[in-house]
Amino acid sequence: MIYFLISLLLFTFAGILSYKDYRISLILSLAVLFVSLEFGGLPALICLLAILNVVSLAAIRRNQIRGVDYAMVGLMAIATIYALITSDIAELLALFVVVSVPTYLLVMVDEGKLNVDTGIKYIAFMVIATVLFIIGAVALCCGYSWQNSEIYLLGFVLLLLGLALEVGIAPLHEWVPDVFANANPISVSIIASIAKFVPFIVAFKVIAITATEITASALMLFAVISAISMFAGNIGALTAQNPARILAYSTVANMGYVLAAFVAIVASKDLVYYALAGALLQLFVNAFGKVGFFNAIKGGTSSVSSYILSFSFIGLPPLMGFWGKFFIIYALVFSNYLWLAILLVLNSAISIPYYLRLVRVTKVSEPEMITNVLATATALLMLITLIPPTWFVDLVSEVFG
Repeated sequence: MIYFLISLLLFTFAGILSYKDYRISLILSLAVLFVSLEFGGLPALICLLAILNVVSLAAIRRNQIRGVDYAMVGLMAIATIYALITSDIAELLALFVVVSVPTYLLVMVDEGKLNVDTGIKYIAFMVIATVLFIIGAVALCCGYSWQNSEIYLLGFVLLLLGLALEVGIAPLHEWVPDVFANANPISVSIIASIAKFVPFIVAFKVIAITATEITASALMLFAVISAISMFAGNIGALTAQNPARILAYSTVANMGYVLAAFVAIVASKDLVYYALAGALLQLFVNAFGKVGFFNAIKGGTSSVSSYILSFSFIGLPPLMGFWGKFFIIYALVFSNYLWLAILLVLNSAISIPYYLRLVRVTKVSEPEMITNVLATATALLMLITLIPPTWFVDLVSEVFG
């Protein structure tokens, strides 16, 4: 808690000092994030992702809030780390807001102007999502404390609606294609990466804390919505032509994969850490991959990097994307959700054509240095699971155990 407060103050100072010189904010923000790498494990991966996000902002050359944006990304990272370690529901909901609000401004950042039209559309959906999510979490807690199943189920539904709107789960994903296609690719890479973790972490912890005998039955709704999101995302990506829209629908599909893990998390206590590991690995795949591909859209990259990112998204072993899906499928099969596991495998096969198409549209002969370096770095990160990631399951058990 003390480190979180100190980091909060440092990022606040970084944002204020950026009005004098944006490089002060850059150095201070990166310094805090590099120090945070010493936490190791999941926090280190979150900080690494944030560092990539901060560096990628340099690709926006005429940025009106340059310096403030670095501090906001750093704050989102520290809030995500704290969400991993706290179990206090009030703190979790506060962290949910802390991570969501900076994206309201980041989505409008563009070359030499503020993308107000896209920002207004995004903010409208996010405000509704935040209200639904918080009311749902409070209703869940009240229903659990009062042993009132009607209030509990109402809270469960509202929490799911808020989560779906926040991260872009079908059928509440309508904002995703338009925002991804019209906002600056670098801004979108932040919204599509580091901003996705806390909503799922908070939702999981709230559900776990308030679990009752009807929770497993209620999670069937998660399973149905998960299947809808997989198909809506992958079919939408197959029919899309714009690379940003392809990645938007890819995100919808990936959020469906992560939501599928929730079913197994509650259905089987023996497999909870495998389901959690699968969900978090899939979130990291989505995050690193979106940073890589959106930077490639911005300034290009090599075909090698694009192929590695695409193969990881498809789920080719032994890349990170394979293990994320493998752990989720493993948990689903042994939680008696074989049908959902089969649908996940089927959707992975459906995704092959459009991920390979992304390689062609992001390859350029002379890519910009920053975007090429970042895309290459994210591709290399997909290789950290060359050693079978039982070590990742151990990291998850340490944090959530």
